[in-house]
Amino acid sequence: MDKLQALEERIAHLQRTVEDLSDVVSRQATEIRALSRRVGLLMEREAEREAAEGTIPLADQRPPHW
Repeated sequence: MDKLQALEERIAHLQRTVEDLSDVVSRQATEIRALSRRVGLLMEREAEREAAEGTIPLADQRPPHW
């Protein structure tokens, strides 16, 4: 009977760990979506600024060593 109880305890701990990890992944996914949206907005803003200045966009410039 002790062996069965030990296994049940381990399963309970593993289930709790899986639930905790699921919560972490969910929070991280939400944060990644928000950060991706912010990066996209910053890229758009920078592209508009570069277009207004009439400069070559940084992404299209050759590196200085070329």
